[in-house]
Amino acid sequence: MVRYFYFAILIGILGGLSFAFFNINSRIVNLSSTAVSSSLQANLIATQFQVISRIIDFKKQEPITLIFVGDIMLDRGVANQIKKNSDYYFPFLKTAEILRSADLTFGNLEGPISSSGRNQGSIYSFRAEPSVVEGLRFAGFDVLSVANNHIMDWGREALEDTVDILEANGIKSIGAGKNFFEANNFTIKEIKGTKVAFFAFTDLYPKSLEADVNSAGISSFDAERVKNEIWLIKNLKVADIVVVSFHWGKEYETRSNSFQQKIGRDLINSGADIIIGHHPHVVQEIERYKSGWIAYSLGNFVFDQNFSDGTKEGLALFAEIRDKKIISFNPLEIKINPYFQPEIVSNHQ
Repeated sequence: MVRYFYFAILIGILGGLSFAFFNINSRIVNLSSTAVSSSLQANLIATQFQVISRIIDFKKQEPITLIFVGDIMLDRGVANQIKKNSDYYFPFLKTAEILRSADLTFGNLEGPISSSGRNQGSIYSFRAEPSVVEGLRFAGFDVLSVANNHIMDWGREALEDTVDILEANGIKSIGAGKNFFEANNFTIKEIKGTKVAFFAFTDLYPKSLEADVNSAGISSFDAERVKNEIWLIKNLKVADIVVVSFHWGKEYETRSNSFQQKIGRDLINSGADIIIGHHPHVVQEIERYKSGWIAYSLGNFVFDQNFSDGTKEGLALFAEIRDKKIISFNPLEIKINPYFQPEIVSNHQ
């Protein structure tokens, strides 16, 4: 019945448009200038078809949803829980349903997933076994930032392995790669006609660990280059929404610092729509800046830092986009239980 109702409305509107169009056409015939009447007719035809296309393309009006979460670490205590329960899905059992409900799900993968490489010697050196990708796939992750201070814990070989494993499982990694181009290139995901571009960076590594022409590494944050790329993407309509993931800030600080604020606002000024921050392991503020949003830190999502309330809390951001514009940006509170599983607690107003 609903289809017939909309069809009847469509026929009525088309009929009205046709009547108006032919009525105006009859007036155009009486105009003295043939050139003017031809121009008017062309404009009227174009307008008519624009209106019709908007009526017919109901999908264009459908909102799309994006979910962003913070740090995901699948080694150490989390790995012990996976092994104890013999279940790679285990870290995501409490949140997979809501993560999979979004059109696109994004997070920060804190460390490589690989059986290769060599421990670089840090006191906190993470590497998860390749099979943990089953849990990431089960949870519905589409894009993962690997631009963080742990992705090189087991060297370039493990980084390359991580990129390959994610790719083989339908998950796009951004912010690091096998060469300079791969590491610094943005990726675009098209969802119901809306194109979303993703960048990822960190300021927590020396230049020596950045990718170059022939070797793997992380992305290089050159502020002017990135701002110019974002400006071009938006002005040339390469993408409708631009998301920048940034691993930055000071650990355990609940407020952003001046560096984060300057970078975040500069990127919004250049055309970015959403800035997603992580690394402090605690939640920092969310700022509405001009037409964009800056989440300075989403805190932990899957992590074994159970030594404080702050490190056991996080946010999942639920962004809704309609007609290529952000219409809502809703944070959901996360609590990490004693088994290192995140659980959605409530909306954060």
